[in-house]
Amino acid sequence: MTTAIAYTEFGGPEVLHEIPVPEPVPAAGQLAIRVTAAGVNPIDGKLRSGRRPSGEITAPRRVGGDGAGVVTSVGEGVDGFRVGDPVVFAGASGAYATDVAVTAAHVFPRPPQVSAAEGAALGIPIGTAYQTLRSLAVGSADTLLVHGGSGAVGQALIQFAVLWGATVVATSSEGRFDRVRELGALPVAYGEGLADRVRAAAPQGVTVAIDAAGTDEALQTSLELVADRQRIATLVRGRDAAGLGIRAFSGGSPEPLTAQQQVWRTEAVPVALALMAARSFSVELGPSFALADAAEAHRAIESGVPGKITLVP
Repeated sequence: MTTAIAYTEFGGPEVLHEIPVPEPVPAAGQLAIRVTAAGVNPIDGKLRSGRRPSGEITAPRRVGGDGAGVVTSVGEGVDGFRVGDPVVFAGASGAYATDVAVTAAHVFPRPPQVSAAEGAALGIPIGTAYQTLRSLAVGSADTLLVHGGSGAVGQALIQFAVLWGATVVATSSEGRFDRVRELGALPVAYGEGLADRVRAAAPQGVTVAIDAAGTDEALQTSLELVADRQRIATLVRGRDAAGLGIRAFSGGSPEPLTAQQQVWRTEAVPVALALMAARSFSVELGPSFALADAAEAHRAIESGVPGKITLVP
């Protein structure tokens, strides 16, 4: 038997607990992976608390989708991986665990320049950022406004957009300005007068805006500054998007992703890994917690601790 984190009722972090689970045996097209780090994402807490609807709980529900580890077994029909290979994975079912089975299409070799914690930090944030930028066709002719630039998704948005030649303005608290600048964006403080501060930072105008903050201010400022509403997207307020005439990706959006957008989300992880190996992309790591302390990890992410939080089995 191995160990996983699960919950049997919706609630606060205290509902998370360890359960014994059978050692995974990979089906055809899967890999079994010994987890060395699991990424903790805001969506994990939203599902656990019931804030993001996910259906009735009829059995212990496992947590987490992103991680890094070492291949322990290779399923039938899988090529390119061997037992012992260090890998990064995304889209798993129950990554908060000592061992997990993952579809091989969502597993990628981990370069030696990338730590397990860094690899586990990719998945959802990287996929969301990359897919959103591709969906909005952000490029060198654009000035992009990112709301929530110091978060995991915001940092990925900044870096990809800068690499593709865009000018980026990003909101954050003043205490996080240095990180935003380090990634290549112009930082502006959120709060009263935001639109004017963005205009001062980008007198040429803003052509695209992405809301990774979820505030009324973020949406209102985007609507005020960007002429084409189809180049405004929210990653948090999906249910409000249609009424505003803007786009939504994730964040409770009622619209499913297209097949192309799903491809972009998967493509994002190996793209980021290659850039990280070349020292052209980075993730900001926060505290790491033991697997048994998953509840504390959820409390930390909900308190706004900076950097990507990971669990270590």
